[in-house]
Amino acid sequence: MKALASPSRYIQGKDALFEHAKELLSLGHQPLLLCDSRVFDLVGERFIAYLTRYGMRVTDRRCDGIVSENAITHLLADISGQRVDMIIGLGGGETMDHAKVLADILALPLVAAPTLASTGAPTSSLSVIYTDEGTIENYRHHGRSADLVLVDSAVIAQAPRQLLASGIANALASQMDGRLVQQPDGSVELGTTSSLATLALGRQCQQTLFTDGRAAMQDCEQQRVTPALENIIEANILLSGLSGGGVAFTLALAIGSGLTALAGDRCHLTHGEKIAYGTLVELQLENRPLGELNRYICLYQAIEIPTTLAEFHLETAHYDDLLWVGQQAILTAETIHHLSMDVTAAAIAQAILAVDQHVRSLN
Repeated sequence: MKALASPSRYIQGKDALFEHAKELLSLGHQPLLLCDSRVFDLVGERFIAYLTRYGMRVTDRRCDGIVSENAITHLLADISGQRVDMIIGLGGGETMDHAKVLADILALPLVAAPTLASTGAPTSSLSVIYTDEGTIENYRHHGRSADLVLVDSAVIAQAPRQLLASGIANALASQMDGRLVQQPDGSVELGTTSSLATLALGRQCQQTLFTDGRAAMQDCEQQRVTPALENIIEANILLSGLSGGGVAFTLALAIGSGLTALAGDRCHLTHGEKIAYGTLVELQLENRPLGELNRYICLYQAIEIPTTLAEFHLETAHYDDLLWVGQQAILTAETIHHLSMDVTAAAIAQAILAVDQHVRSLN
């Protein structure tokens, strides 16, 4: 069977948060608004005033921590007794995951209102649950995606450029996930094979990232809402979320996380920056054409995404360290089972070194 999970409605554009009261009112009149403290100061207070002006009675709560079972339990207890008829998540990926979990548990309509274009979380039906210490504990696959996704391009244009770059890297990695699980015996998150629509969305996503990524980064630096920036926002949030294959913990992320674990406190990278080097290693492992590898490298370097071990502060790492990264990747990566070859820890360590040597040879 084939399936495509998607939001019921997706709206993107400048001032989208402040021009669609009708769509919000069709879902409820007593929303619970979730956002972190930074987002509340940036746009949350103004958004609440807008909702109130249209007769909505808003309950708002801060989501400043990771998404853990304890955090979810505390949030549910905090809002018990409050009358709410829909959930609005306003912010980044962790806020989206909090909102998706609550909407699922309470069986309420969900509105995803991202203030960053760094992940496809607003359009996916998956939440990542962490332990209180910050390690991944499990994944929750929800029965549906958001009822409404509101993407305000003017708000996203104010976000740090690093987060937009991270979104580009994350979206590129999502296309690798999708390609791996689109093998004849592969399956996507829904337990079905990929639809033609999924494949078409994936091709469009990748094409858009390579075509408009550089220009969009320059526009983001100037906080300008342009066609290029709009295209990248859509690719990062909508296209990658719908076409990424639904694999939660990839080989690319497992490798990137392992490298940053070696670097420790010396290296503070975003999710997309972690996954980018792992994507290059995955391309190397699959023996993809050199031109394809170079295409990724050139884009990553243009948007200032790390492409060498030195940028992970690991230029002096020992082979045994990289072998450990490979061992951890094999244990944690779900997509490794979809690779067409047997991948060993030694093969991963050698691919890490090969990518680093190749990138340095280009400079």
